[in-house]
Amino acid sequence: MDEKDLIQKAKKGDSLALSTLLQQNYSFLLKYLMKVTLHPQMAEDLTQETMMKCVEKIHLYNGESKFSSWLITIASNLFIDLKRRKKRERQWMEQEQALRKMKWNAANRNEEWADVLDVLADVSVEIRMPIVLKHYYGYSYEEIGKMLGIAEGTVKSRVSNGLKRVRKELDRLEER
Repeated sequence: MDEKDLIQKAKKGDSLALSTLLQQNYSFLLKYLMKVTLHPQMAEDLTQETMMKCVEKIHLYNGESKFSSWLITIASNLFIDLKRRKKRERQWMEQEQALRKMKWNAANRNEEWADVLDVLADVSVEIRMPIVLKHYYGYSYEEIGKMLGIAEGTVKSRVSNGLKRVRKELDRLEER
């Protein structure tokens, strides 16, 4: 049975045809992912994930490209998504480590803003920056707007809404 027949049967729900398609392309896909990831375990995991995605989405295969090309597209997108997730996780870990260090330094100097650091860490950077520039460094709303490239009204709004969130969270922490 040729690939086109297998694809048609698989799209109609024939699990044996789908299984045959996946078996025929598994080695090819794994080798591709080994070369791209340079990490055997990651390549294995992504190959498995690609195969699962294929099982879920076989009905979307339109035949415009070779079946193996469609699998490579799925695998490549999964790999790119994985790299993005890992980058975000790494950035988060770095931020957490920096925050712990700042809190430790503040505690060792008997500074009272360790709780504020916790709360500020939970606020988005778009809100945190104007708050810090306004209340820790004393810049005007106009100056902050110029520094961040946003309108003065946007700065005022972010500072105001951000401070409400910070105060609410600090009050919640004090009630404990």
